[in-house]
Amino acid sequence: MRTRTVLLTVATALVAVLGTASCAAAVPTASYRNLPTSGVPDYQLGGSYAPPAGVTIVERDSTARPAAGKYSICYVNGFQTQPEDAAMWKRDHPTAILRDRSGKPVSDPGWPDEMLLDTTTAAKRATIVRVLTKSVARCADRGFDAVEFDNLDSWTRSKGKLTRSGNLALAAALVRLGHGEGLAVGQKNTPQLGASGRKQTGFDFVVAEECFVYQECGEYTKAYGKRVIDVEYSDNSEQSWSSVCASAKRPAMTILRDRDLVTPSSDDYVFERC
Repeated sequence: MRTRTVLLTVATALVAVLGTASCAAAVPTASYRNLPTSGVPDYQLGGSYAPPAGVTIVERDSTARPAAGKYSICYVNGFQTQPEDAAMWKRDHPTAILRDRSGKPVSDPGWPDEMLLDTTTAAKRATIVRVLTKSVARCADRGFDAVEFDNLDSWTRSKGKLTRSGNLALAAALVRLGHGEGLAVGQKNTPQLGASGRKQTGFDFVVAEECFVYQECGEYTKAYGKRVIDVEYSDNSEQSWSSVCASAKRPAMTILRDRDLVTPSSDDYVFERC
């Protein structure tokens, strides 16, 4: 969550795991193209609860169940490790973890319990895709409509150890994975990609955090039109919520949430819609 997310041979791995353009065209269903361009989203990564009245789109963690009767987005941490999965990555897939010169895993400075995944080689990217296949298949099996892969921008926090091109190569492979399960696939943050996030990787929509506060929304709407979901946070806004909603610069699907995305049972819960 970002709140500001055995190769047989080289040839068969590249085809079977990373995919090719021809494989991407052989998606069994085109239902992932039926994305909403309007409605009210809710961002429930801190725990599932009955959506507020009027909500039509709900995002939940891949370990949760989708919200009945809503367009449902599944959250998967695609470029960093979830805290509860750290031991699994270290034990079973140690080479997929980015490490510094001393061999120590590189962690996200803002989220030190999340290790960055190593996207520098095709073999390492293939391992990451293979591990995440179970989560994506679970999203589809449970009835989610879409998936978003968090921390696409991990290269910006890697102190030069990762590259944009390596992350985009993994992103393209994850898009093919999601599409292969009939899921729409969302870009997470990373406005600096411009239209290349959609054109080079095949993302279908974007989930942005605080694009209004940081004046980034236009970068997303230029690339994705109305397929932009923006989550603003209540602890980081100098403007009233009414003025945000009145602005033509915000995406149509914009909401306000508390930073920790808690459930309504908490006194810190915040949910506002435009």
